[in-house]
Amino acid sequence: VQLQASGGGLVQAGGSLRLSCAASGRTFSRYTMGWFRQAPGKEREFVASISWSGGTTRYADAVKGRFTISRDNAKNTMYLQMASLKPEDTAVYYCAADPLLLLRLTADYWGQGTQVTVSS
Repeated sequence: VQLQASGGGLVQAGGSLRLSCAASGRTFSRYTMGWFRQAPGKEREFVASISWSGGTTRYADAVKGRFTISRDNAKNTMYLQMASLKPEDTAVYYCAADPLLLLRLTADYWGQGTQVTVSS
């Protein structure tokens, strides 16, 4: 599986962005997909994940109620709708995929990252 993240940019605090992660490969629908982020000087952290069917989603406490993860298996694409953005959401966002339901930093596949910058 190859992953290509896009949709990052510069936005003011309180604004919204939608990230996309396009996947190649026949077995996209069999993988748990998700997003991690890494801010300057900080470790990469989990943001959200979605099971292969879309029936199970998980969110980091810091983004609950503001971010929504979804996927379209027919288009081999996953999305992260981000709302009420805060300066502390500024980071490089990476999409990831793994056969296991629980997505971790040890995920098998990673995208190249897309920069999200939230100005105050």
